[in-house]
Amino acid sequence: MDHRKKALLLGDYTHPDWHPLQGVDAEISRIFHDTMTVQCSENRNMLLQENITGFDVCISYMDDWKGKVSPQQTAGLLSYVSNGGGLVIIHNGISLQNRYELKQMIGAKFLHHPPYAPLEFTVTAESHPVTEGISGFTMEEEPYQFEFGSFAETKILLEYQSEEGPKPAAWAHRYGIGRIVYLMPGHHVPSFAHETYRQLILQAGKWAARYV
Repeated sequence: MDHRKKALLLGDYTHPDWHPLQGVDAEISRIFHDTMTVQCSENRNMLLQENITGFDVCISYMDDWKGKVSPQQTAGLLSYVSNGGGLVIIHNGISLQNRYELKQMIGAKFLHHPPYAPLEFTVTAESHPVTEGISGFTMEEEPYQFEFGSFAETKILLEYQSEEGPKPAAWAHRYGIGRIVYLMPGHHVPSFAHETYRQLILQAGKWAARYV
């Protein structure tokens, strides 16, 4: 019997705006191979309460910047996390913000990004389980920029250096009794080949799924 925990990876295969799930699904499945099974889907109805409750963590790589998940799907995800589920949002997965209720839960919203470029990342919370043992690293990425809600009690885990100074690149907090992590890198498949970033994804998933 497989005693690994279960992860749900949601993204877009057929109509992504910019970031297809193809290839990324295989990389994330390999990252979690020893700790979790990963079910990959573009079916938004997996967010409905009766479908999502069977998973220990939901990973959003959703890439729908024009649409919104339905009120029922929104309610399912909110209930899931607030009742103890984990949510890991990678890069464009923050497009969930199109529902204001989900934007509030995430704690920040994406604003824009300058061109893809080499970025220097620095760990700002060395004692957090998501970043424990992670050293600073450099990788090419889209430098997403965010606006944080004053209502969110979130912990910045990672920053990247910009011409304007350091910018947040990862954060974590609790929502109800659930756990949420956002990781900014993840523009395309090569992003997931970086060993340090792979370790960061693994630790984010394990913390959100309550391994630690």
